[in-house]
Amino acid sequence: MSQQEIADRLGMSRPSYILVEQGKKELSLSEAQKISNIFGISLKDMETGIIPDYEKYKEMILSFLRFFSSNGDGKVPKTKLAKLLYLADFSWFYEKMESMSGMQYRRIQYGPVPDLYFRALDELEEEGRINRDNKNSDVILISENEGSKRSPLNKLNKQELDLIKKIAEKWKDKKTRDIVNFTHNQLPFKLCAPDEIIPYELIIQEDPKYVY
Repeated sequence: MSQQEIADRLGMSRPSYILVEQGKKELSLSEAQKISNIFGISLKDMETGIIPDYEKYKEMILSFLRFFSSNGDGKVPKTKLAKLLYLADFSWFYEKMESMSGMQYRRIQYGPVPDLYFRALDELEEEGRINRDNKNSDVILISENEGSKRSPLNKLNKQELDLIKKIAEKWKDKKTRDIVNFTHNQLPFKLCAPDEIIPYELIIQEDPKYVY
């Protein structure tokens, strides 16, 4: 969904919704309830004050896929892709004290992952931007369609793209289980209970060598 579509569903102008994303405008209780329904997060989770930028999160997905397309066959296991996105968001918070996408990550068995990750993949596939290879029943591979690669990624700035590239470069030759083990051994995952939303602030306590 675009900012305009979300603003329309909230009954406000796009500039007003942008102020909400930037933390410069407070939501009424009814607006907060609508936001929670749109993004599939609870009002309690929204108390963090972080409003997800769903379209930016989808661009992060495409950015990682483009890296792997330029440095291999372009196919990334779905679980590995989820971990790369997590590392980008939490590494960005470690450096800038803010999330790159604003997504809330949940501690599940194959997490950390936002509830909206699977919806984002479904939408990107419906939009004809990604392919999902299900030939191997054990691994689902995600890749970007050729036509989609010509579309600019307008929501990500150069610093964000640079960090995404660094993370992708580090993990490009690693297996999914390696990155799963790495994220599960980080403090944010270890300090949270199953199914709990992982506070971004926990990454600040991590050893700098193990942020990503």
